[in-house]
Amino acid sequence: MSNSTVARPRAVSGTGAGGRLSATAAIPKVECRSDLPLSFAQERLWFLAQIEGGSKAYQNLHGLQLRGELDRAALRQALNQIVARHEALRTVFALVDGKPLQRVAGERDSQFHLTEHDLRQCDRTTVELDHLIAEEASTPMDLQAGPLIRGRLIRQGNEEYVLLITIHHIVSDAWSFGVFSKELSALYRAYVRGEEDDLPELEIQYADYASWQRKRMEGEVLGKQAEYWKKALAGAPEVLQLPADRARPEQQSYSGAAARFVLDEELTAGLKGLSRKHRTTLYMTVLGGWAALLARLSGQDEVVIGTPVANRNRVEIERLIGFFVNTLALRLGVSNSFDVGELLAHVKSQAVAAQEHQGIPFEQVVEMVRPPRSLAHNPVFQVMFAWNSAPKGMIDLAGLQVSPFTAVPHEISKFDLTLLLQEEGNQIVGELEYATALYERSTIERYLGYFRTLLGAMVTNDSCKVDRLPILPQEERQQLLYEWNATEVEYPRDKCVHELFEEQVARTPDAIALVFEGNELNYAQLNAKANQLAHYLREQGVKPDSLVALCVERSLEMVIGILGIVKAGGAYVPIDPSYPAERLRFMIEASEPVVLLTQSHLLDRLPQAQEKKMPVLRLDADGE
Repeated sequence: MSNSTVARPRAVSGTGAGGRLSATAAIPKVECRSDLPLSFAQERLWFLAQIEGGSKAYQNLHGLQLRGELDRAALRQALNQIVARHEALRTVFALVDGKPLQRVAGERDSQFHLTEHDLRQCDRTTVELDHLIAEEASTPMDLQAGPLIRGRLIRQGNEEYVLLITIHHIVSDAWSFGVFSKELSALYRAYVRGEEDDLPELEIQYADYASWQRKRMEGEVLGKQAEYWKKALAGAPEVLQLPADRARPEQQSYSGAAARFVLDEELTAGLKGLSRKHRTTLYMTVLGGWAALLARLSGQDEVVIGTPVANRNRVEIERLIGFFVNTLALRLGVSNSFDVGELLAHVKSQAVAAQEHQGIPFEQVVEMVRPPRSLAHNPVFQVMFAWNSAPKGMIDLAGLQVSPFTAVPHEISKFDLTLLLQEEGNQIVGELEYATALYERSTIERYLGYFRTLLGAMVTNDSCKVDRLPILPQEERQQLLYEWNATEVEYPRDKCVHELFEEQVARTPDAIALVFEGNELNYAQLNAKANQLAHYLREQGVKPDSLVALCVERSLEMVIGILGIVKAGGAYVPIDPSYPAERLRFMIEASEPVVLLTQSHLLDRLPQAQEKKMPVLRLDADGE
């Protein structure tokens, strides 16, 4: 579900299928084909599109490399026929009386918008190709004017092309691109041979589904399923507090990138064996590991993870292009008492329960749960886990070699993190999509290393407690425990710290020694103030082994106080002013200091200062 993909589906089904095909009454066709209601999912995307950057975030760009003798007329004819067959691709969204509605253009009035470029005479073919791809990726779609599907055919050589297809998520999903690919392959093959279109007629269109969905939500579906989601998400964490490289911006930017992720054959085989042992799907097992890592990184014992389901559980909609995919919010508890087996059992029960209640669109779940809304992050969850099991979307054009075009940029992230995985051969492969407003690539690579290590530990010892599973790769563990702790340095053994400080004063008296909230002291000034305090403390009776209480907040005075006490020959007793009053009283009485050093605004918190039971010096006011 990224904006920049090769020609393979992105949307997924959590359990590996779109759900059992429904045997209930058929979806009826809507008689009036003008100003039709949006589906709930479309309505949410429409609202997001009104936010700056929101629409562009949901434009999916697919790229193909074509080699061979291309029949461009047959390609155009095939693309036009797909638009004619699927109303969703001829749909725009009008605002009528403050409400968005679908408007479907007629077949004769709509064609696929394909722009052709010929770079054969271009001196810098690669540079111009990159420019055209960047232009295609950055050009926004207008939901009100359309079109919401378009393409570019870029000719690099006599028999070498790049085909770019951009389609808005509001009229498609990853399953849809599988349908698109299958139909384009069949139609191009027929038209190249001079044959007629032999694709079966579609029973209904997406607008029929949207109207049926809204009527269905007014009926029996809401009851039991609504209660499940209200209970499942009541009191769930609002935000997953993962460590990030930057503070969260006030408004989500949708800027993103992706890092490739591969689990080798040995680890993949181990995860499959672990799944068989605990009677879970591979999806559930890897999801359990992902939840364990997120809990570990965030320090939260509950995480909410979004996971998409294909939602193609009716015969009529299997062959339609449209936005059907639904999202389930899985609330997973990662208790410290769980071992790996118990974690997998918990994940399985939560995933199965969510699948059984997937009839309600996620958009309606959000309305029922009513989480706090913020432009800074997505509601309910901010991290996705997607397992790709949608039908393969590779296009097969007769007489041409077709391969994914991997130079398509990946510049969008709809969530903080989205882990997209699938089986490929004997490996698990995919990528971690991330918000560049929050994370550096190095951090993401490190998190993926943690994930790989944790999954390996799950396979090795499934009786291990989840919070004891190692996550650090050996290299990082060595760095953290040993290299960064190798802090031994040679220093003069015959001198005290204040003497070493005074030597630095003699070397660089004018250099800045302290900076705090816009105020600063150089070494000479800091030394003078510390000496002044030391003389005062000696006059008050401070001598070697005398205790001086120091109750100050972080400030210039804190450092002056420490140095002054040490120069006077005493020892300081650090007292945190944030402690409760009784705790402060006990610490001061127990240490019996000769003098209490503090700040003016803290006097009210110090009973001994109020009762004048000992000398008190306000470092910020009694300097003279």
